Amino acid sequence: MSRTRDYLKLAGAGRIGEDRLRLLEAIEQQGSITKAGEAVGLGYRATWEAVRSLNNFFARPLVKTQVGGRAGGAARLTPEGEAALRALRHIGAELSVAMDRLDRRLESDPEARAHLDPWSHVMRTSARNAFRGVVTKLIPGAVNSEVVVEVSPGVEIVAIVTRASAEALDLEVGAEAVALAQENSVILMAGAEAPRTSARNALQGVVTVVEEGAVNCEIIVEIADSKTLAANITRASAQDLNLKPGDRVTALIKASHVILAVE
Repeated sequence: MSRTRDYLKLAGAGRIGEDRLRLLEAIEQQGSITKAGEAVGLGYRATWEAVRSLNNFFARPLVKTQVGGRAGGAARLTPEGEAALRALRHIGAELSVAMDRLDRRLESDPEARAHLDPWSHVMRTSARNAFRGVVTKLIPGAVNSEVVVEVSPGVEIVAIVTRASAEALDLEVGAEAVALAQENSVILMAGAEAPRTSARNALQGVVTVVEEGAVNCEIIVEIADSKTLAANITRASAQDLNLKPGDRVTALIKASHVILAVE
């Protein structure tokens, strides 16, 4: 039974999309973010965003990257990435055989086919920050519960959810959960020292990307090994902070702004 659960967990992670499988294959072959993106039909920004999502959503990073501008951007699969790619290839082959067999069975029952969606349990979200982790602490209250999710060794995200929601999600210590946060709910403070603040989440990290827009700027902060957090701040704030790649910052997120999900 445990083997079946492990298989389904890995399959669930792989169901981020078939395009992600093709991207991992392209990175393995090309060794470059730009070339891998071109090979699968993704733009530069979309390719980097896909890689960040993969690294955040798996327990250990699948891809090691090095920013090199639009003309570069080296990348390689980590040992975990190579293993995950092999596993996803096996899963894809088995699923293809199973779906072909299912299609043949459903040829005589079009009504049943119309109601079948084998990917109906895939989680999709608009939140730019999605981290898979394990619940390490759960403090139930009369109305709300505090849930602590470890998303990387030594890096925890605290969420405040209603007690009813925690029970509905079957949250308990040791359970897997996904912590979600919109990028506009992230507040950045310059400097390596964690400030005294009421925000439960004060994640220290290093700026890796600064993308300036006409009104807002997107700042990417590495908070752990290849685990990144995206923040959307006004251009005026970015100019006041004078952030640039390599600067140390603290990312603040209120616990009430963190959404938890399970698969």
